[in-house]
Amino acid sequence: MAEADLAAVLQVERSAYRYPWSEGIFRDCLRAGYGCFVHEPEPDLCGPAAPPIAPVVAHLVTSCAAGEAHILNICVAPPWQRRGIAAYLLAVAVERAQLLGAEALFLEVRPSNTPALRLYERCGFHEVGRRPNYYPAAKGREDALIMARAILSVRC
Repeated sequence: MAEADLAAVLQVERSAYRYPWSEGIFRDCLRAGYGCFVHEPEPDLCGPAAPPIAPVVAHLVTSCAAGEAHILNICVAPPWQRRGIAAYLLAVAVERAQLLGAEALFLEVRPSNTPALRLYERCGFHEVGRRPNYYPAAKGREDALIMARAILSVRC
């Protein structure tokens, strides 16, 4: 991800999330040197049932310090969901964590996000905690489940 990608990243973020990250948050992540990645589909691989090609259809933001890696944001545009892109981005996060010497990879997820929970469990994550009132919600706040996986465990 580069600053030039931010307009497309924000479009994906706003299309997928009710409470999207702001442009400022993404800029701060880029400036901090976090692992910021975009996924651009290859036209040859999209097939006849694929949605129209967009410059960016998904993104990932990770950080790594003190032997721990964190997925801060993973997002796939709704027309591109359930095509394996999120699993691919999770594999990118695992590979980056391995390269940076992390022992574990963490993320937070809404308990109401059942598709994401299933994906994370399939990719070796399990619940290790809960953050009360972490996410904004339509009626107040929603907890976050903290999930983790060992870096050397089964890959997606």
